[in-house]
Amino acid sequence: MDTYYKSKRTGDLIRYSLSYVVLIICAGIFIFPFLWMLSTAFKIPSEAYTLPPKLFPRTFTLDNFIEGWKYADFTRYTLNTLTVTLLATLGTVLSASFVAYGFARFKSRYNNLLFTAVLATLMLPSQVTLVPTYLLFTKMGWLDTLKPLIVPSFFGGGAFNIFLLRQFFRSIPKDLDEAAYIDGANAFQIYYKILLPAIKPALITVALMSITFHWNDYMSPLIYLNSDQNFTLAIGLQFFQNSFGSSQIQMLMAVSLITVIPVLILFFVGQRHFVQGITMTGIKG
Repeated sequence: MDTYYKSKRTGDLIRYSLSYVVLIICAGIFIFPFLWMLSTAFKIPSEAYTLPPKLFPRTFTLDNFIEGWKYADFTRYTLNTLTVTLLATLGTVLSASFVAYGFARFKSRYNNLLFTAVLATLMLPSQVTLVPTYLLFTKMGWLDTLKPLIVPSFFGGGAFNIFLLRQFFRSIPKDLDEAAYIDGANAFQIYYKILLPAIKPALITVALMSITFHWNDYMSPLIYLNSDQNFTLAIGLQFFQNSFGSSQIQMLMAVSLITVIPVLILFFVGQRHFVQGITMTGIKG
């Protein structure tokens, strides 16, 4: 028996070791582009084009960040991106939670049918609704403004977010609602005073996903924005790459690094709530 258990422990140790080796290799493959961007951002121009390329720069410089930021109006791009991200995230959290509250707490004959219809929109590619949406915003006179990037978030918040928050609402006992009704609270007061604080991890999860999406969104600004003063960071980086990227690769990497850092910081700060929100969705409701 002792020999059996020893061989079993040895086999488990080998499997765990191989698993970690594979995971480390995969992590290295995925993180290498980021490390290359980080390294190039601190290189002087002559080192950025050295062949064969070297990962670590011999001479560190911060001029790429200063000069790269001046090559285009990245301050304006950042303000536009912040405006879109914050307002769209606010709209997503409010509208998705409100719709999910209705599906979770109010019953009707068509409740399941409507919820199925909402989930069915997940199977629709964005390209299917692109043309009618573009024509709609054209008729409304919203082209080359930030409105098409912000206003739709206040109307539903996305099918996945609705599903996520609905699962959390359903995990909360309805006894809280009934007690609140007895105390004189109405449905809206129950929504924002009792249930919203109880699903904080889910709200943070939705907010993090929304911030990441709108901060990095490239397709929508590309379609709806035309003037330089309304560009977001994603379009600004593409404009910079087309204009100077081939000759100023080190500046392009520096500016790209600046735009990536806020999302990385946000994820590391909120990853505990993000993981908690995703995990609890699968085991509740």
